[in-house]
Amino acid sequence: MTRTNLRPGVLIAAAVAAVLALSGCGGSASPSSSAADNPYGLIEPGSIRVASLGDSKPYAFADAQGNFTGFDVELFKDVAHRAGVDKVVFTGQDFSGLLAAVANGQFDAGVAAIGITDKRKQTVDFSDGYLAGYLTVITTKTSGVSNAEALGGKRLGVVQGTLQEAYAVKNFTSASLVRFPDNNTAISAVNSGSVDAHFLDYEAAKAYQDQFGLISAADIPSFDAPAGFAVAKGKTAFTDALNNGLAAAMEDGTWKKLYQKWFPGSPMPEQYLPKAEQTATPAPSK
Repeated sequence: MTRTNLRPGVLIAAAVAAVLALSGCGGSASPSSSAADNPYGLIEPGSIRVASLGDSKPYAFADAQGNFTGFDVELFKDVAHRAGVDKVVFTGQDFSGLLAAVANGQFDAGVAAIGITDKRKQTVDFSDGYLAGYLTVITTKTSGVSNAEALGGKRLGVVQGTLQEAYAVKNFTSASLVRFPDNNTAISAVNSGSVDAHFLDYEAAKAYQDQFGLISAADIPSFDAPAGFAVAKGKTAFTDALNNGLAAAMEDGTWKKLYQKWFPGSPMPEQYLPKAEQTATPAPSK
């Protein structure tokens, strides 16, 4: 075996050349080609990681097999497909930390019937609105809570970080608020009597009423903070793609079909229907 001795200067030049090659300075893929492969700035190109809720029927929830489904889930998958991305991975989170997880880059989007508010827009950006409805005070038949005015002095459950919590803080000032990480825990507290009522979304409340024989004490309109998809600030191309997909899903009737599937018999917000089916000037969607 022949041994070759290299001078120090040659060794240094070889090392520099190796570093340049590894760092991409020797003619490898440019930043522009990388951006072309990942135009939306996703954590993993070609895949959207979504923070959601596992117990928010009929919006977003995990079925018996652990697969995420619901109105928001199906709508987002449809919109993502229109944006050119078919791989969408949902992960359950506590709502209180969901927006922060999107903002700090743990997830590409937050999808869980998240109401658009000025306060939340300080943390994340939102797509256009795609859903509006009612909030409900749910309780047992023996609690003595028959309307919103009867909440004075009562223990009222809310999920931390939700629109319901914000509304209750502002409007149910005589009630004692008890904060929970999710609806299932709060409903268990209602059934056990540790709280007198729980304040949640109208559609989710209907499912709990059917399951546990609970009743609605008050249904409160909530059209001023429609739900939107949450996205980290500055991801303009991603947000624009979601907005384009939403508009197309509304105009071709996909949104309507999903609404009828997941909210049978519920009033349908006209502003999300195809323009030909709107009988009045649609309300702002965001």
